[in-house]
Amino acid sequence: MPVRTPDPDPNERDDEGTPRDPLGGIGASFGRAGHPVGDGSFGSPAPDSASNPGWLTDIELAEARRRLPILYVEALPVRTDGVGLVTEVGILLRATPLGEITRSLVSGRVRYGETVRDALFRHLENDLGPMAFPLLPPQPVPFTVAEYFPIPGVSPFFDDRQHAVSLAFVVPVTGTCEPRQDALEVTWMSPEEAASDSLAAEMEGGRGTLVRLALASVGALR
Repeated sequence: MPVRTPDPDPNERDDEGTPRDPLGGIGASFGRAGHPVGDGSFGSPAPDSASNPGWLTDIELAEARRRLPILYVEALPVRTDGVGLVTEVGILLRATPLGEITRSLVSGRVRYGETVRDALFRHLENDLGPMAFPLLPPQPVPFTVAEYFPIPGVSPFFDDRQHAVSLAFVVPVTGTCEPRQDALEVTWMSPEEAASDSLAAEMEGGRGTLVRLALASVGALR
């Protein structure tokens, strides 16, 4: 079954008034991922080019996907105890445009001219809500770089539409998570549950491997 990075909600817009696109999207500005440039959604008018000069039409985005790797950020939200050990892992429950229910991570494209830190914060807020209060260092460092290919078997990660390069992070959150956009809920589970084969089977695009790499990077995989 083909698995993609999540597509945008046509009715959802970000703070700048342009439609939001989680790791995929139909119309988008060059530079922005969730299913891993910019913003855009199917059926939504393109914003003024003066306010968003990186905007791509549907045709331009499809052409870019055929020719260029697209940059994304992904995040595994975690809760930690008083000494910084991971106690819970947040996994998103999403509904795909085809009506399928899958598990995934916070993810989205990096916009043209946007720092990785700003992109990471923006997607965390988009997916988890403004009260999640993620703890981001001044210069976030990914625990790995995941490459999604449209051809199965090239890497553990697969996206049938594009070659996506994703910077992956573990991000502690301290507030209340109220999922928005196409995320139905955030399921909090123990690191052992998050690393299980049963969860990996529910995750899209090979992200079960990414979760295990994330947990190993913070010493939570035993």
